[in-house]
Amino acid sequence: HVQLVESGGGSVQAGGSLRLSCEISGITASCVAWFRQAPGKERKAVAAISTGSGSTFYADSVKGRFTISEDIAKNTVNLQMDSLKPEGTAMYSCAADRTFGGGFCWARATSGGYAFWGQGTQVTVS
Repeated sequence: HVQLVESGGGSVQAGGSLRLSCEISGITASCVAWFRQAPGKERKAVAAISTGSGSTFYADSVKGRFTISEDIAKNTVNLQMDSLKPEGTAMYSCAADRTFGGGFCWARATSGGYAFWGQGTQVTVS
């Protein structure tokens, strides 16, 4: 049984930081990605990591402010979000897959091709 559980969301003022976590069980994922969906807008990929190579990928809108990382011991992928902006208000979800890796982690994130998803955690930036 595959399960992804996000945590760490909340409310923060513009310029502040939050750290999201995605705890993964039931799968050895080769790619893990974070997405966000603002009210009335389509879901967009924010960051992705290839767990085999450690390669990371980011949307242009968050480069230099967000950091995705893997905690192998805890089977968790974290998203450190700094210098948050009001437009970062959204539901953040993580997703995982084991059928592709490397650069495909980002390519499939932008095309919505991940198999397993969490329920999401709300982030509000005011």
